[in-house]
Amino acid sequence: PKSGKGTGMVAKARELSEKHGWFLCRQFENEANAEFHYNTTGKEIVADFEGKRLDYYVLGYGTGGTFSGAGRAIKEKRPDVKIALGEPDAAPLISSGTKSERNPDGSATGSHPAFKAHPIQGWTPDFIPQIVEDGIAKTGYDEYIPIPGQAAIEMSQMLAKTQGIFTGISGGASMYAAIEMAKKAEEGSVLVAMLADTGERYLSTPLFEAIQADMNAEELEISKSTPNFQLG
Repeated sequence: PKSGKGTGMVAKARELSEKHGWFLCRQFENEANAEFHYNTTGKEIVADFEGKRLDYYVLGYGTGGTFSGAGRAIKEKRPDVKIALGEPDAAPLISSGTKSERNPDGSATGSHPAFKAHPIQGWTPDFIPQIVEDGIAKTGYDEYIPIPGQAAIEMSQMLAKTQGIFTGISGGASMYAAIEMAKKAEEGSVLVAMLADTGERYLSTPLFEAIQADMNAEELEISKSTPNFQLG
């Protein structure tokens, strides 16, 4: 339920794993998450930009694996690249300076005091993941960008309409952060932004609430402009 927030989601997953003997991957604390992105996503970006200019790596965080792992891989090879970290403006957990309290296994004991609900699904649960905290300690970030939820939605819609990029709300948030970063960056700067999800997973969310499930009057008129294959 909504009241449980991200910590409730994690608690439910733990209950289910204990009840049924299922494997609990603990993606918010499991170092394998960040290591995977260190060895794949991060090294792929480094390889793609070998011998080329790269100034900023722009992204948000969910579990923190991409931020912590890929960020570390990029910084190791290209220490001049700046990491720009985005966060919902309604849930400024990182910028608050307050850490999440933790259980012995690294999981959060409860909701972070700076958290408020936001529409950027997959980003910034109601706690700071252990992987994010570790990534900040080991690699850090150079720029911080607060992102309005509605702006993330509108950016995602704009990407679909003008660029043919069908991404989710979090992808819109990343692009919004990249554009805000580009406004401040030196002329000619090169930025990489992580658009980590597809829009297909958001069909029942506010991202598509303006689109009717059934044909509107204009669409019905087009359909009826030829005689065959009419709906009901």
